Amino acid sequence: MTDIEIAEKAELKPIYEIAKETGIKDEELEQYGKYKAKINQKAFERLKNKDDGKLILVTAINPTPMGEGKTTMSIAIADGLRKITKNSILALREPSLGPVFGMKGGATGGGKSQVAPMIDINLHFTGDIHAITAANNLLSAMIDNHIYFGNELKIKEVTWKRCMDLNDRQLRKVNTGLSGEKRLVPREDGFDITVASEIMAIVCLSKDNQDLKKRIGNITIGYNEEGNPVFAKDLKAEGAMATLLKDAINPNLVQTLEHTPALIHGGPFANIAHGCNSVRATKLALKLGDYVITEAGFGSDLGAEKFMDIKCRKAELVPSAVVCVATLKALKYHGGVPKDEVQKQNIEALKIGMKNLYTHIENMKNVYGVNVIVGLNKFNTDSEKEIEYIKSEVEKRGYVFSEIDGWAKGGDGAIDIANKLVEITSNSQNLGLKYAYELNDSIEEKISKVAKKIYRAKDVEYSEQAIKNIEKIKKLGYEKLPICIAKTQYSLSDDPNNLTCDNDYNIHVRDVILKSGSGFIVVLAGKIMTMPGLPKVPAAEKIDIDENGNITGIF
Repeated sequence: MTDIEIAEKAELKPIYEIAKETGIKDEELEQYGKYKAKINQKAFERLKNKDDGKLILVTAINPTPMGEGKTTMSIAIADGLRKITKNSILALREPSLGPVFGMKGGATGGGKSQVAPMIDINLHFTGDIHAITAANNLLSAMIDNHIYFGNELKIKEVTWKRCMDLNDRQLRKVNTGLSGEKRLVPREDGFDITVASEIMAIVCLSKDNQDLKKRIGNITIGYNEEGNPVFAKDLKAEGAMATLLKDAINPNLVQTLEHTPALIHGGPFANIAHGCNSVRATKLALKLGDYVITEAGFGSDLGAEKFMDIKCRKAELVPSAVVCVATLKALKYHGGVPKDEVQKQNIEALKIGMKNLYTHIENMKNVYGVNVIVGLNKFNTDSEKEIEYIKSEVEKRGYVFSEIDGWAKGGDGAIDIANKLVEITSNSQNLGLKYAYELNDSIEEKISKVAKKIYRAKDVEYSEQAIKNIEKIKKLGYEKLPICIAKTQYSLSDDPNNLTCDNDYNIHVRDVILKSGSGFIVVLAGKIMTMPGLPKVPAAEKIDIDENGNITGIF
């Protein structure tokens, strides 16, 4: 049975019932049909003095191209906690249309561990990402309009890009203003995917509408003839942009197939952006649940690093535990096995691939000081002999191990890890949260510490452009911001083909970009692009709708 078929057979509760059971009042709920809703500011005000629950982060080893099921695992764990009578709630990211129509597919879990309504969430949902796209492109239009009508601000260099929520490599670099109209100034422009837009980051990091508007106003859109930054507030754009985002800033409430409440809000990728759901959704979830399950994109070298060093630092969050997801296929993939052969038994490849797992565990435990559980996402094709080998090796090193079968069994397949999470988060010996770097470190020191501590690189190399932009950021006084490194998700290095990472390698920084609105510095490493492309055979070719409105092909 496909994920869509499983989702369609599920009996969902009306969303107002989920809200009531979660502790949300009628006046705090804004319904989007029968099974979706937003939670407004009134809930935040009412609950602000309530004690927080425990935050549990789900991360992973470096994935294969198809991913390792972190969302499925997160949903299974939240459902599993409910099975043992614990008040759990999910706080997840919204899917982007890029991967839905690209290679990875949807992002609502799978099998019996799904959030629903699955099709709605994977497509337009409540329109948050569309609103972010519109706000981003409104700013672009206002920039070029200002230049057209005389350029009073003397803008010389425009750094702000347009965006759209689809994979389209043709738009990475474009020429605009070619109609030949008088006073129209042609220039080179480009598109990012919406989930890499600074507006997405701002929505995810803002406390409320006023904080949102302030951050938007502080966006650097380019530089004037004197080399000084020009801000969105100089164009008087922040009010209109914040107005477009007035609903998008509110978290979305849905449910799992087992009726566990889920706040799904914000969708930045972790390989090219900061990879975490919104601060507002996470903080609200902590007021509503005793156990909050959240996830950060791709491997812990990307999503979890940014979760700790950006999100937790800015929002003053401390996770009580981290679940590090692994699969047999990913371990063999990082042991040098081609992706089309990872289903075959291969203990020798597992032995090599375990190095990747240990690196992620050690990073979480030793660099950040948090408790870690290894969660093996079980597939029905997995070998029991290989599973037992992984379990034995992990426990030999003193780490907690749990096998999760959420796809086939839902919450029943995650009862073991639910019990272990309750135990580990009750342990008063939690080491407390540390960071990979300090904000007072120089930009180069921050990059070096992440590269060496997290990626295990030997050193960092910089392009001339990166060196130039680092000096500019220092001169402008933004050196103390955290960093957000964009690199491949497939390897600890910045080379997607270097899977085993056996030899010494350097991280190659090709550019450094100031994001003064969201409050971090983007570091582009290797050949990573902020506008992905479609694969040779995109998922879009298999997605269809029949005469009755039934949709197929989303996975």
